[in-house]
Amino acid sequence: MSRLLRVSVFVLVASCGGGNYSAPRNLDDACAIVSQRPEYLRAMQQTERRWGVPVAVQMATIYQESSFIGDARTPFRYALGVIPMGRQSSAYGYSQALDGTWEEYQSDTGNRRAQRNRIADATDFMGWYMHKSAEGLGIPKWDAQNQYLAYHEGRSGYASGSHRQKGWLLNVAAEVGQRAVTYDTQLRACR
Repeated sequence: MSRLLRVSVFVLVASCGGGNYSAPRNLDDACAIVSQRPEYLRAMQQTERRWGVPVAVQMATIYQESSFIGDARTPFRYALGVIPMGRQSSAYGYSQALDGTWEEYQSDTGNRRAQRNRIADATDFMGWYMHKSAEGLGIPKWDAQNQYLAYHEGRSGYASGSHRQKGWLLNVAAEVGQRAVTYDTQLRACR
């Protein structure tokens, strides 16, 4: 009986493990992503139904923010090049949501148990954020490029035009927009 108990405890502990936070194999193919991780598509479709943000916009944003790595974090900062001084920001998970913004989402939606490393929670967060950007800034939910700029800079940063002086960010946002178009085309073909 003790052997059965040990095996049972091992299986229980293993099943409660950290989850699969690694990226899907082919991030350039939306069909391959949703085939390998069907739970991603289910989560994004639920977010599209709830908040109106297209699946392809969500996918392109997650690609840029975390490369579909569920426990992604920003790099460490170093003093004198060798002394770790903490992370560059509190961004974490698929959506790279900051602590304060995540707490605002939890409060607004009543989803206190939401976790940034769960795809369904991360996509719901992005849908909530982009919905607020559409309402407050007039950015269409299908406009991945400008939604990304507001997502990256924050809504007040976007409203003040902080992104206009950041050529590198404008280039990244254009890539997000193009990736959303590519993902949308691919998703239509693989459904």
